[in-house]
Amino acid sequence: MSARPQLGLVDQWISMFDGALRTLAVPARSRRLHPDEGLSGGTALSDEARRRSIELMRINHVGEVCAQALYQGQAITARDPGVRIALERAAHEETEHLAWTSRRIDELGGRKSLLNPLWYGGALLWGVLAGRAGDRWSLGFLAETERQVEAHLSDHLERLPPDDHASAAILRQMREDEAQHARLADSLGAAPLPLPVRLAMRVAADSMKAIARYV
Repeated sequence: MSARPQLGLVDQWISMFDGALRTLAVPARSRRLHPDEGLSGGTALSDEARRRSIELMRINHVGEVCAQALYQGQAITARDPGVRIALERAAHEETEHLAWTSRRIDELGGRKSLLNPLWYGGALLWGVLAGRAGDRWSLGFLAETERQVEAHLSDHLERLPPDDHASAAILRQMREDEAQHARLADSLGAAPLPLPVRLAMRVAADSMKAIARYV
């Protein structure tokens, strides 16, 4: 695959608009088989269990909306064409997570976050700022994000209703993919982030989860 030069300012704006439109307005599609294929769609869950699963899967769907924005912001500001290509490939894989969580919410009879455009815009800004800081710092931001998401998915797996095998299958595959993305960032030369930055990222993520659970 041939390396492409860094995008110009106009191209960056066009790319950001296109990415937002595809994430927020176009149903995501997965090239891989959905991890919950053949498992119960949730009809056997009690009302309380279904409500809990919907809340957790809505949070995870928001996380995937944010992942699309983060990767896009970092890719369009990447200096190294190889780093940009790696980010774009990872974003395509995250699109599958978006499709899985979206379908699962529909199966459970829930709705997605009403604030998805806000989450997308905020994450895109984080991605652009990380990219502007330089590729090593951008990759460090990516690696830390994926590690925090991996821990968050493990927590959600423990909190899911025991009978929701379909959601659990999705989250387990997502966790495996996120770990791979973190290892990819490290292999490309990710710089360790300072503790205050890591803590700020955790606070921002916790705030998003608390709001997205209900809105």
